[in-house]
Amino acid sequence: VSVQCPAVPAGSGEVEVPRSVTAVLGQDVVLPCRYRAQEQEEVVQVTWLKRVPGGGQSAKVAVLDRWHGEHVQEPYGGRVLRHAGTAALEDSGIVLRN
Repeated sequence: VSVQCPAVPAGSGEVEVPRSVTAVLGQDVVLPCRYRAQEQEEVVQVTWLKRVPGGGQSAKVAVLDRWHGEHVQEPYGGRVLRHAGTAALEDSGIVLRN
């Protein structure tokens, strides 16, 4: 399964993600994603996407929004949670539950 942390426009801050994440079958896995904003930037929404094999259109997994909260798409409801690190969207890691 390939899930990607959101991309950002050129000239913006920097997205920090590990090169790879190891998951153990039957256990939850944390997918970290941190955005290092440039001065006067504010993160208002983060969208997590699942890559579709064969290069097709990516599927939306979850949207984290500063004003509208979190929304997890079906069929991921109950299996995708916000990582408990911080409430700030600059740290928008998620947990995939098994």
